Amino acid sequence: MPEIRFEAAEVRVESPDVGGSRTILQPTTLSLTEQRIGIVGSNGSGKSTLARLINGLVLPSAGRVTVEGLDVARQGAAVRRRVGFTFTDPAAQLVMPTCVEDVELSLRRTVKDRVRRKQVALETLARFGLAERAEVSVHTLSGGQRQLLALAGVLATSPDVLVTDEPTTLLDLRNTRMVGDLLFSLPQQLVLVTHDLDLVRRCDRVLVVEDGRVSYDGDADAAVAHYVQAVSAG
Repeated sequence: MPEIRFEAAEVRVESPDVGGSRTILQPTTLSLTEQRIGIVGSNGSGKSTLARLINGLVLPSAGRVTVEGLDVARQGAAVRRRVGFTFTDPAAQLVMPTCVEDVELSLRRTVKDRVRRKQVALETLARFGLAERAEVSVHTLSGGQRQLLALAGVLATSPDVLVTDEPTTLLDLRNTRMVGDLLFSLPQQLVLVTHDLDLVRRCDRVLVVEDGRVSYDGDADAAVAHYVQAVSAG
């Protein structure tokens, strides 16, 4: 598995209401090499910030983050070729009119020939059970289908790492199970940010984020127990 390293990585943002900067993520040092890594925490805890550092959606204010030895801040384009990212709401990344066009857009840098690009896009949609939806509007898809399409677009380029931020939050139970099963069947290293404790229990390692710091790092069941206790105490 690739190695994701945080070396005293810290994130601060300017906050006029406090007359200076506010720390979103305390200096964090980690080495992540497991195939399936979960991140849990309350809203505003810093868990999404931690995840977004991995592909440069957020850059460290101090310290650094590397993926396979590549510095996210200095070699961002190379990192993003290796790290795919999906958002909670797939509408944030579905920008083309039809399903096949959306996947083709993801492939534009890696597959130059237009005929071949469409062929690869159609093959990708078939892998995700969306072959019959190839030419339909993305706006006609169900919530689960939209999330599958977002994943298809990201995974079409064969990244080494997939970071997915609360991918099942907007889904019903059936689609939650479908997307969860898909995520855990992937060969890629998976970094999963989620509130779904059943889903995160399937991870090899889980980080609990509280108040901008990693408060627990370890076995999934123990991490979930720590998180539930912290929430109950809070």
